[in-house]
Amino acid sequence: MKVLFTPIGMLAGLLAGFLAQKGFDRIWSAFDDQEAPEPEDRRVSYPKLAAALALEGAIFRLVKGMVDHGARTGFASLTGSWPGEEGEEPA
Repeated sequence: MKVLFTPIGMLAGLLAGFLAQKGFDRIWSAFDDQEAPEPEDRRVSYPKLAAALALEGAIFRLVKGMVDHGARTGFASLTGSWPGEEGEEPA
């Protein structure tokens, strides 16, 4: 079943990246009128860069995890088989 899930997982990952970028851009715009700083920008301060990178990382991880779990749940609903580690039953 893992082989069948691979293309679904790849598409879900691309979708998650797109959604995370849009979400980050929208949230960053609430903090600053300028675009988020990039590490290559010579003029950016360390605190501003650290804040942008931490926020971006948190958003990407959250969105990727939620989209991946949703894709796996949908796959399991359709096939009856969970693609990956079963883990513990939720409390």
